[in-house]
Amino acid sequence: EISYNPLFKLLIDKGMKKTDLAETDLTAGTLAKLSKHQTVSMETLIKICICLDCTFDAIVEIKQK
Repeated sequence: EISYNPLFKLLIDKGMKKTDLAETDLTAGTLAKLSKHQTVSMETLIKICICLDCTFDAIVEIKQK
């Protein structure tokens, strides 16, 4: 199971909101998928990492069942 809680924590730490990610050309649908912890494309994750100057492990967590 995928969790984007690290992403949301990072946004808080940087004083940003989810809507600030829209500046990375993310659609409202993609933002909704992130909020629902659904899978998104690798391209989307790369855009977020570039925007936040971070790595994948800073924004995605894989939860074992």
